[in-house]
Amino acid sequence: MIQFKNVSKKYDNGTHALKDINLTIEKGEFVFVVGSSGAGKSTFLKLMMREEVPSSGTIVVDDIDLTKIKKRDIPKFRRRLGIVFQDFRLIPNMTVFDNVAFAMRVIGTKEKKIGRRVPYVLSLMGLNEKARNFPQELSGGEQQRVALARALANNADIIIADEPTGNVDPQMSYEIVDLLMRLNEAGTTVIMVTHEHSLVRCFDKRVIILDRGNIVSDGGSLVREAATSHINPVSEIEHQYDVPPEEDYSAYTQGTSAQAEEFAVTGGAE
Repeated sequence: MIQFKNVSKKYDNGTHALKDINLTIEKGEFVFVVGSSGAGKSTFLKLMMREEVPSSGTIVVDDIDLTKIKKRDIPKFRRRLGIVFQDFRLIPNMTVFDNVAFAMRVIGTKEKKIGRRVPYVLSLMGLNEKARNFPQELSGGEQQRVALARALANNADIIIADEPTGNVDPQMSYEIVDLLMRLNEAGTTVIMVTHEHSLVRCFDKRVIILDRGNIVSDGGSLVREAATSHINPVSEIEHQYDVPPEEDYSAYTQGTSAQAEEFAVTGGAE
């Protein structure tokens, strides 16, 4: 469960990003968060990921009070989250396999488990045959699916998707949301920030609308609409995702343990 209680966030420059926000997201929910630029969406996510702290109020995620959590416990908390960004944030000199495995290596997962888990999550994304490829060899949609696979690598309870369809074409946008829906059906809580209202209308899920730091609408799903003529409805998009057997995929790895250690220390800061 995620709970915001009387949460406000005012930055040092005077920007009042969020104003007295109250909401609860139950375990297993799928929630769209929409709003124009400057509505407070990014701040909302940063507070949930404990990148920022509220100026007032409390935020509780899975019984952890993020306003009281100790700094040393923040990395452990974030392991519960799978985060997908608009700009993918893949490591260009790593294969698809290693980009996904990286999320597991930084927390010390054994290679044997990585060798089983990574092919499995790649299969869920329809990327079985792309494990040896590098990001620059993939389409934008494929890169976003790699980012989704990476978010799933550690079996996160909560997926936070920040504009995950912002850099892909309309058809792929529907496919990405379709994949998130499937994860949600399996019990994962999904929170997706988007500005694409037309996309949201095609899915019968809860919608939170932010405007100038305030929640102006919540609790109701937007009316499902048919997709435009040049885009297939999600229900008609078919995939063949074959889960591979548990085998040794060590040949895909690139010997990145040193990079993993550096990432664990720096948190990925450049």
